[in-house]
Amino acid sequence: MDDSGGLARLDRRVSECRACPRLVEWREEVARTKRAAFADWTYWGRPVPGYGPADARLAIIGLAPAAHGGNRTGRMFTGDRSGDVLYQALYDLGLASQPTSVALDDGLELYGVRVTAPVHCAPPANKPTPGERDTCRPWLVQELKLLRPTLRAVVVLGAFGWQAALPALTEAGWTVPRPRPAFGHGAHVPLEGGLDLYGCFHVSQRNTFTGRLTPEMLRETLGTAAQAAGLR
Repeated sequence: MDDSGGLARLDRRVSECRACPRLVEWREEVARTKRAAFADWTYWGRPVPGYGPADARLAIIGLAPAAHGGNRTGRMFTGDRSGDVLYQALYDLGLASQPTSVALDDGLELYGVRVTAPVHCAPPANKPTPGERDTCRPWLVQELKLLRPTLRAVVVLGAFGWQAALPALTEAGWTVPRPRPAFGHGAHVPLEGGLDLYGCFHVSQRNTFTGRLTPEMLRETLGTAAQAAGLR
């Protein structure tokens, strides 16, 4: 079942959210002041919805949009170095039409993959508060419910995303083990309800520049999840 209409409506509602005053102020201030390198851009400056088909079999859950990445371009992991690493890996695995993601009109297509985040607004210092995470959770829950008919695997990037994703998955109808499984790179948790959950270090510059997360490590995790989802 492809609920593309329902997901499109959800994406529109997400992009209009003003629930968190600190995040609203920050994302709009960044959009006004801009970064010198992007002075000629009209920044998105709003919450960034998920991206990918409504019948996705694999979901990738990150942290939040980057101030001069998703907050500028309007697409998750687009226009920053984290996205460069992620989309290159998806392209290498045959899950994306191109290895780069630079703008909404760049022609990128994802094959069976939906990319989203537990927080849809760019936060100061890339650090949402627990309260902001919890306020944003209903959007992720609704997205997961809409994806549920086809979703077979989820890769969560980083510990923050993992902590946010577990209760969202529970609310969306999957059974998460108790005690809740700990995050770790390479963690694999089969959930009741037919979903395989995987942990992966975040594609942040801190991790990729230091070698904590290499392209090979990322491809291995995404490839394993894609195979579990029936995409390879």
